[in-house]
Amino acid sequence: MEASIDYAMVFKALADETRLKIVEILSCGELCACDILESFHITQPTLSYHMKILTDSGIVISRKEGSWVRYH
Repeated sequence: MEASIDYAMVFKALADETRLKIVEILSCGELCACDILESFHITQPTLSYHMKILTDSGIVISRKEGSWVRYH
């Protein structure tokens, strides 16, 4: 079975300046949410919102490590 890409979700994810910056930051390697948050003037719930869009689109992959979530 061939995996299909939801291009609308990918374009939505990339249509926001904050999410583009997150993708740029993660291009250097895996980081936890707290490290990503240090690069922005946003709240943790706002970061979670952006990360959900990025992970749902398949652009970013997350993994749970104890109580931390790491993204790449």
